[in-house]
Amino acid sequence: MQRDGEKEPEQLSRSWALLLAQLREDPRVSQLLRTRTGQYLLSHPALAQTLLLFAAFAVLPVALFLAFAMVTFVICAAGFVFFQGFLLFVGSLGLLSVLTGVAAFSVVVSLIFNVFYFVVSGIFGHPQLTKQPNVQGKERQRPKVNEDQ
Repeated sequence: MQRDGEKEPEQLSRSWALLLAQLREDPRVSQLLRTRTGQYLLSHPALAQTLLLFAAFAVLPVALFLAFAMVTFVICAAGFVFFQGFLLFVGSLGLLSVLTGVAAFSVVVSLIFNVFYFVVSGIFGHPQLTKQPNVQGKERQRPKVNEDQ
């Protein structure tokens, strides 16, 4: 008899598989996966995960930088040409430092996920580590000590 805790990973695995199947059936995704880049990323999942994390974490800083650039463009139209160049330079340096941090963070998170995956798959690869020994009704027999000695 399985407990609810043992059914949850199976249900989660099935729901992830269904979600991935729906994602691959999307025409835009399937068109991307047919390209050379898509084939390369399919054969290198760690790199694909790193790129996905980088893209996800880079959206907000890039959007903020673009908003910053638009604001400085409006200021430039008002006559602050030199000040705008300085602000764009400072903003570019800030964006460079944030994106470098995001890239390093995504690589570290990807490495942690990969280590976790290999540890868990290694544990599940050894069934004696995941199964409970059957000790119902059996007592351990201790070896008899020879009393003659």
